[in-house]
Amino acid sequence: MVEVEIDTKKSVAENANDYYYLAKKAKKKLLGAEKTIEIYQKQLDDLLLKKEEHIKKIEEHEKSISDKKEIKKEWFEKFRWFYTSKGHLVIGGRDATTNEIVIKKYTDEGDLVFHTDMAGSPFFILKLNKEIATEQEIKEVGCATATFSRGFKLGLATNQVFYVNPNQVTKEANQGEYISKGAFMIRGKTNYVSDISMEIAICIIDGKLVAAPFDSIISKLDVSNGSKEADKIVVLIQGDKKPSDVAKIISLKLDHNDLDDIISKLPSGTFTIVDDRKIKEKLLDRKYKR
Repeated sequence: MVEVEIDTKKSVAENANDYYYLAKKAKKKLLGAEKTIEIYQKQLDDLLLKKEEHIKKIEEHEKSISDKKEIKKEWFEKFRWFYTSKGHLVIGGRDATTNEIVIKKYTDEGDLVFHTDMAGSPFFILKLNKEIATEQEIKEVGCATATFSRGFKLGLATNQVFYVNPNQVTKEANQGEYISKGAFMIRGKTNYVSDISMEIAICIIDGKLVAAPFDSIISKLDVSNGSKEADKIVVLIQGDKKPSDVAKIISLKLDHNDLDDIISKLPSGTFTIVDDRKIKEKLLDRKYKR
């Protein structure tokens, strides 16, 4: 039952007109309220959508961090390292201390030890596991040894790289001479590497950022699709770009946000980034050589 108040001083028509006006006013307010509710509902929906997107980004970020944590760090990653085109591990010193360690602790009979004629350069070890090194592997390790030497920083076009057997490397100095930390004497015949290129390729392989000679890197990629694979590599030669500037470009191209990790992989010196077109040409050349 609905109660209706009637103004006895007014006629029935006047009372009806008053209620008609009030009803019309109420309907107008209702439409306004519905409009307001609709606006607020849309804003709420937008906020909920943004919340979902934000939660999704957080989850993806946490998953990314988790995935990175799951990638096992190998013992050799504290050194310079890469795998040759034939799958042999190569490790190299970063400084005097790690030069001492790679020679004294991680060099075995049957390995090859690489160095340059220039003092202060790193020692690189080709871990052969009693197998025979190919000529291509020797060139790859020679390239790494030259590129990570002082010669790269000094802007030398070439650098003499040689290799010897582990038993030819000693800490025993000649009479009256002194051997500093990270340095060693080489006894006997040395074998020099020819056709050395002073360049380094940066790439992500199996979730890890790797700096290695170009031929070593592309052996892990599908060279049948040169255009696509070129997007996964940054090749550096001597130039005038600072490491910090180069690291930012590498970070964007390879989607690797750890700038410190990138810089730690670079040789000492300044750089020029090789144009992608030249990389594609190299990949194409390798495709036809296979």
